[in-house]
Amino acid sequence: MNLMGLFKSPQNELEKGGKQPATQEETHEVTVVCPKCGTETPVSELWESQNVCRCGHHFRLTARERITFFADEDSFTELWPELTSHDVLGFPGYEQKLKSARLATREKEAVVCGTCTVKGERCAMFVMDPHFMMASMGTVVGEKITRLFEFATEQRLPVVAFTAAGGARMQEGILSLMQMAKTSGAVRRHSDAGLFYLAVLTDPTTGGVTASFAMEGDILMAEPGAMIGFAGARVIEQTIRKRLPDGFQRAEFLLEHGFLDLITPRKNQRDVIAGLLAMHDPKQQGLCVEYGLEGVERIGDGV
Repeated sequence: MNLMGLFKSPQNELEKGGKQPATQEETHEVTVVCPKCGTETPVSELWESQNVCRCGHHFRLTARERITFFADEDSFTELWPELTSHDVLGFPGYEQKLKSARLATREKEAVVCGTCTVKGERCAMFVMDPHFMMASMGTVVGEKITRLFEFATEQRLPVVAFTAAGGARMQEGILSLMQMAKTSGAVRRHSDAGLFYLAVLTDPTTGGVTASFAMEGDILMAEPGAMIGFAGARVIEQTIRKRLPDGFQRAEFLLEHGFLDLITPRKNQRDVIAGLLAMHDPKQQGLCVEYGLEGVERIGDGV
Protein backbone atom coordinates (compact mmCIF):
# COMPACT_ATOMS: atom_id res chain seq x y z
CA MET A 1 0.00 0.00 0.00
CA ASN A 2 1.30 3.46 -0.89
CA LEU A 3 1.17 5.67 2.22
CA MET A 4 2.82 8.66 0.61
CA GLY A 5 0.91 11.85 1.43
CA LEU A 6 -1.27 10.22 4.11
CA PHE A 7 0.64 11.84 6.95
CA LYS A 8 1.39 15.55 6.54
CA SER A 9 3.97 17.51 8.50
CA PRO A 10 2.51 20.07 10.93
CA GLN A 11 1.74 23.37 9.22
CA ASN A 12 1.56 25.61 12.33
CA GLU A 13 2.09 25.70 16.12
CA LEU A 14 -1.43 24.44 16.87
CA GLU A 15 -0.93 21.33 14.69
CA LYS A 16 2.37 20.67 16.48
CA GLY A 17 0.48 20.59 19.79
CA GLY A 18 1.86 23.93 20.91
CA LYS A 19 -0.03 26.96 22.14
CA GLN A 20 -1.39 29.70 19.94
CA PRO A 21 0.96 32.71 19.96
CA ALA A 22 -0.10 35.09 22.72
CA THR A 23 -1.82 38.25 21.63
CA GLN A 24 -0.74 41.65 22.91
CA GLU A 25 -3.72 41.73 25.29
CA GLU A 26 -2.70 38.38 26.79
CA THR A 27 0.96 39.27 27.27
CA HIS A 28 0.24 42.55 29.08
CA GLU A 29 -1.45 42.47 32.48
CA VAL A 30 -4.11 45.06 33.27
CA THR A 31 -2.55 48.10 34.90
CA VAL A 32 -3.80 51.06 36.90
CA VAL A 33 -2.42 54.58 36.57
CA CYS A 34 -1.69 56.33 39.85
CA PRO A 35 -3.26 59.82 39.94
CA LYS A 36 -0.45 61.05 42.20
CA CYS A 37 2.73 59.91 40.43
CA GLY A 38 1.42 58.72 37.06
CA THR A 39 3.02 55.28 37.41
CA GLU A 40 1.33 52.32 35.72
CA THR A 41 1.15 49.44 38.16
CA PRO A 42 -0.14 45.91 37.45
CA VAL A 43 -3.35 45.09 39.30
CA SER A 44 -1.73 42.01 40.87
CA GLU A 45 1.10 44.12 42.31
CA LEU A 46 -1.39 46.62 43.75
CA TRP A 47 -3.33 43.81 45.39
CA GLU A 48 -0.15 42.57 47.09
CA SER A 49 0.35 46.07 48.54
CA GLN A 50 -3.32 46.40 49.60
CA ASN A 51 -3.97 48.80 46.71
CA VAL A 52 -1.28 51.27 47.71
CA CYS A 53 1.01 52.67 45.01
CA ARG A 54 4.79 52.68 45.43
CA CYS A 55 4.57 56.48 45.87
CA GLY A 56 2.26 56.00 48.86
CA HIS A 57 -1.02 56.90 47.19
CA HIS A 58 -3.90 54.94 48.75
CA PHE A 59 -6.42 53.82 46.15
CA ARG A 60 -10.02 53.49 47.27
CA LEU A 61 -11.17 50.02 48.28
CA THR A 62 -14.53 48.29 48.08
CA ALA A 63 -16.11 47.19 51.33
CA ARG A 64 -15.32 43.52 50.63
CA GLU A 65 -11.68 44.30 49.83
CA ARG A 66 -11.23 46.05 53.17
CA ILE A 67 -12.83 43.16 55.02
CA THR A 68 -10.48 40.76 53.22
CA PHE A 69 -7.44 42.84 54.16
CA PHE A 70 -8.26 43.57 57.81
CA ALA A 71 -10.48 40.84 59.23
CA ASP A 72 -9.02 37.47 60.16
CA GLU A 73 -9.65 34.85 57.49
CA ASP A 74 -13.17 33.40 57.58
CA SER A 75 -14.00 35.37 60.74
CA PHE A 76 -16.40 37.92 59.24
CA THR A 77 -20.11 37.24 59.75
CA GLU A 78 -22.35 39.71 57.93
CA LEU A 79 -25.42 41.19 59.60
CA TRP A 80 -28.60 42.40 57.87
CA PRO A 81 -27.40 41.84 54.29
CA GLU A 82 -31.00 41.85 53.04
CA LEU A 83 -31.68 45.54 53.81
CA THR A 84 -31.88 47.71 50.69
CA SER A 85 -33.06 51.22 49.79
CA HIS A 86 -36.25 52.13 47.95
CA ASP A 87 -37.40 55.31 46.25
CA VAL A 88 -39.74 56.40 49.05
CA LEU A 89 -39.97 60.01 47.80
CA GLY A 90 -40.39 59.28 44.09
CA PHE A 91 -37.16 61.11 43.27
CA PRO A 92 -36.59 61.17 39.48
CA GLY A 93 -34.02 58.59 38.36
CA TYR A 94 -33.30 57.27 41.86
CA GLU A 95 -34.45 53.71 41.22
CA GLN A 96 -32.19 53.49 38.18
CA LYS A 97 -29.23 54.83 40.17
CA LEU A 98 -29.80 52.21 42.83
CA LYS A 99 -30.05 49.48 40.21
CA SER A 100 -26.83 50.62 38.54
CA ALA A 101 -25.00 50.78 41.87
CA ARG A 102 -26.10 47.26 42.79
CA LEU A 103 -25.00 45.89 39.44
CA ALA A 104 -21.63 47.67 39.57
CA THR A 105 -20.73 46.70 43.16
CA ARG A 106 -22.76 43.52 43.70
CA GLU A 107 -23.83 45.06 47.00
CA LYS A 108 -27.36 45.90 48.12
CA GLU A 109 -26.27 49.04 49.95
CA ALA A 110 -23.35 51.37 50.57
CA VAL A 111 -22.33 49.83 53.91
CA VAL A 112 -21.49 46.28 54.98
CA CYS A 113 -21.93 45.43 58.68
CA GLY A 114 -20.90 42.42 60.70
CA THR A 115 -18.71 40.90 63.39
CA CYS A 116 -15.17 39.59 63.01
CA THR A 117 -11.82 39.23 64.70
CA VAL A 118 -8.69 41.27 63.92
CA LYS A 119 -5.61 39.28 64.94
CA GLY A 120 -7.86 37.46 67.38
CA GLU A 121 -9.50 40.59 68.80
CA ARG A 122 -13.29 40.32 68.41
CA CYS A 123 -15.25 43.39 67.32
CA ALA A 124 -18.26 44.65 65.43
CA MET A 125 -17.28 46.29 62.14
CA PHE A 126 -18.93 48.35 59.45
CA VAL A 127 -17.30 49.32 56.17
CA MET A 128 -18.65 51.95 53.79
CA ASP A 129 -18.19 51.39 50.05
CA PRO A 130 -17.35 54.54 48.02
CA HIS A 131 -18.19 52.65 44.81
CA PHE A 132 -21.90 52.50 45.77
CA MET A 133 -23.25 55.99 45.05
CA MET A 134 -20.10 57.39 46.72
CA ALA A 135 -21.25 55.67 49.95
CA SER A 136 -23.87 58.37 50.44
CA MET A 137 -25.88 57.96 53.65
CA GLY A 138 -29.54 57.13 53.12
CA THR A 139 -32.10 55.60 55.45
CA VAL A 140 -30.79 52.04 55.06
CA VAL A 141 -27.15 53.04 55.62
CA GLY A 142 -28.20 54.87 58.79
CA GLU A 143 -30.39 51.97 59.89
CA LYS A 144 -27.65 49.36 59.45
CA ILE A 145 -25.05 51.44 61.31
CA THR A 146 -27.53 52.17 64.12
CA ARG A 147 -28.37 48.48 64.41
CA LEU A 148 -24.67 47.60 64.54
CA PHE A 149 -24.01 49.94 67.46
CA GLU A 150 -27.09 48.63 69.28
CA PHE A 151 -25.97 45.05 68.65
CA ALA A 152 -22.44 45.88 69.84
CA THR A 153 -23.83 47.50 72.99
CA GLU A 154 -25.94 44.44 73.75
CA GLN A 155 -23.07 42.02 73.05
CA ARG A 156 -20.43 44.19 74.81
CA LEU A 157 -18.33 44.54 71.66
CA PRO A 158 -16.05 47.36 70.49
CA VAL A 159 -16.87 48.88 67.09
CA VAL A 160 -14.39 49.46 64.26
CA ALA A 161 -15.67 51.67 61.43
CA PHE A 162 -14.19 52.37 58.01
CA THR A 163 -15.95 55.51 56.83
CA ALA A 164 -16.12 56.79 53.26
CA ALA A 165 -18.96 58.98 52.07
CA GLY A 166 -20.00 61.82 49.85
CA GLY A 167 -22.48 62.91 52.50
CA ALA A 168 -26.22 62.43 52.98
CA ARG A 169 -28.15 60.95 50.04
CA MET A 170 -30.07 63.84 48.50
CA GLN A 171 -32.56 61.49 46.79
CA GLU A 172 -34.00 60.70 50.23
CA GLY A 173 -34.24 64.30 51.42
CA ILE A 174 -34.85 64.93 55.12
CA LEU A 175 -35.04 61.18 55.74
CA SER A 176 -31.33 60.88 55.00
CA LEU A 177 -30.46 63.90 57.17
CA MET A 178 -32.33 62.30 60.07
CA GLN A 179 -29.75 59.50 60.07
CA MET A 180 -27.16 61.90 61.51
CA ALA A 181 -29.06 62.18 64.80
CA LYS A 182 -30.16 58.54 64.73
CA THR A 183 -26.65 57.11 64.36
CA SER A 184 -25.20 59.61 66.84
CA GLY A 185 -27.72 58.49 69.45
CA ALA A 186 -26.65 54.88 68.99
CA VAL A 187 -22.96 55.87 69.25
CA ARG A 188 -23.70 57.70 72.51
CA ARG A 189 -25.49 54.71 74.05
CA HIS A 190 -22.56 52.48 73.06
CA SER A 191 -20.16 54.96 74.69
CA ASP A 192 -22.28 55.26 77.83
CA ALA A 193 -21.98 51.48 78.19
CA GLY A 194 -18.22 51.95 78.48
CA LEU A 195 -17.40 50.41 75.11
CA PHE A 196 -14.70 51.38 72.62
CA TYR A 197 -15.31 52.89 69.17
CA LEU A 198 -12.50 53.30 66.62
CA ALA A 199 -13.27 55.31 63.47
CA VAL A 200 -10.94 54.90 60.49
CA LEU A 201 -11.58 57.76 58.06
CA THR A 202 -10.80 56.96 54.44
CA ASP A 203 -11.01 58.93 51.21
CA PRO A 204 -13.45 60.64 51.00
CA THR A 205 -15.30 61.15 54.30
CA THR A 206 -17.47 64.23 53.85
CA GLY A 207 -20.83 65.85 54.50
CA GLY A 208 -23.32 64.51 57.02
CA VAL A 209 -21.20 61.44 57.76
CA THR A 210 -18.34 63.66 58.94
CA ALA A 211 -20.84 65.75 60.92
CA SER A 212 -22.07 62.66 62.77
CA PHE A 213 -20.70 59.19 63.49
CA ALA A 214 -17.40 59.49 61.56
CA MET A 215 -16.00 62.06 64.01
CA GLU A 216 -17.51 60.56 67.17
CA GLY A 217 -15.00 57.75 67.72
CA ASP A 218 -12.98 57.46 70.91
CA ILE A 219 -9.95 57.39 68.60
CA LEU A 220 -9.98 58.90 65.12
CA MET A 221 -7.56 57.31 62.67
CA ALA A 222 -7.18 58.27 59.00
CA GLU A 223 -5.44 56.98 55.92
CA PRO A 224 -2.70 59.17 54.39
CA GLY A 225 -4.07 61.81 52.04
CA ALA A 226 -7.72 61.09 52.82
CA MET A 227 -10.13 63.95 52.10
CA ILE A 228 -12.12 64.69 55.26
CA GLY A 229 -14.54 67.57 55.68
CA PHE A 230 -18.12 68.79 55.86
CA ALA A 231 -18.76 71.31 53.10
CA GLY A 232 -16.67 71.43 49.94
CA ALA A 233 -13.68 73.78 49.80
CA ARG A 234 -15.28 75.86 47.03
CA VAL A 235 -18.45 76.37 49.09
CA ILE A 236 -16.42 77.44 52.12
CA GLU A 237 -14.33 79.89 50.11
CA GLN A 238 -17.45 81.45 48.58
CA THR A 239 -19.00 81.76 52.04
CA ILE A 240 -16.08 83.26 53.98
CA ARG A 241 -14.60 85.07 50.96
CA LYS A 242 -11.11 83.82 51.78
CA ARG A 243 -8.61 81.54 50.08
CA LEU A 244 -8.16 78.26 51.96
CA PRO A 245 -4.69 76.79 52.66
CA ASP A 246 -3.38 74.02 50.42
CA GLY A 247 -4.44 70.59 51.63
CA PHE A 248 -7.10 72.18 53.84
CA GLN A 249 -9.27 69.06 53.99
CA ARG A 250 -6.59 66.37 53.85
CA ALA A 251 -5.82 64.04 56.73
CA GLU A 252 -2.39 65.57 57.36
CA PHE A 253 -3.86 69.07 57.81
CA LEU A 254 -6.51 67.76 60.19
CA LEU A 255 -3.96 65.87 62.29
CA GLU A 256 -1.81 68.99 62.56
CA HIS A 257 -4.81 70.99 63.78
CA GLY A 258 -6.03 68.46 66.31
CA PHE A 259 -9.01 66.93 64.53
CA LEU A 260 -7.42 63.45 64.27
CA ASP A 261 -5.47 61.25 66.65
CA LEU A 262 -3.26 59.47 64.12
CA ILE A 263 -2.65 58.75 60.46
CA THR A 264 -1.74 55.15 59.72
CA PRO A 265 -0.64 53.73 56.35
CA ARG A 266 -2.78 50.82 55.20
CA LYS A 267 0.03 48.30 55.57
CA ASN A 268 0.19 49.03 59.33
CA GLN A 269 -3.52 49.37 60.04
CA ARG A 270 -4.22 45.75 60.91
CA ASP A 271 -1.56 45.72 63.63
CA VAL A 272 -2.60 49.13 64.96
CA ILE A 273 -6.31 48.23 65.03
CA ALA A 274 -5.58 44.97 66.86
CA GLY A 275 -3.38 46.83 69.32
CA LEU A 276 -6.02 49.47 70.03
CA LEU A 277 -8.66 46.79 70.54
CA ALA A 278 -6.34 45.01 72.96
CA MET A 279 -5.59 48.27 74.75
CA HIS A 280 -9.29 48.74 75.47
CA ASP A 281 -9.93 45.14 76.48
CA PRO A 282 -9.18 44.66 80.21
CA LYS A 283 -8.45 40.97 79.63
CA GLN A 284 -5.90 41.61 76.86
CA GLN A 285 -4.04 44.76 77.85
CA GLY A 286 -0.73 42.89 77.99
CA LEU A 287 -0.85 42.59 74.20
CA CYS A 288 -0.40 46.34 73.81
CA VAL A 289 3.36 45.93 74.13
CA GLU A 290 3.36 43.21 71.45
CA TYR A 291 1.62 45.53 68.99
CA GLY A 292 3.88 48.48 69.81
CA LEU A 293 1.19 50.53 71.56
CA GLU A 294 2.54 50.49 75.10
CA GLY A 295 2.23 54.30 75.37
CA VAL A 296 -0.64 56.52 74.30
CA GLU A 297 1.86 59.23 73.37
CA ARG A 298 3.08 56.98 70.53
CA ILE A 299 -0.32 57.20 68.87
CA GLY A 300 0.31 60.78 67.86
CA ASP A 301 3.37 59.62 65.93
CA GLY A 302 1.19 57.66 63.52
CA VAL A 303 2.67 54.34 64.73
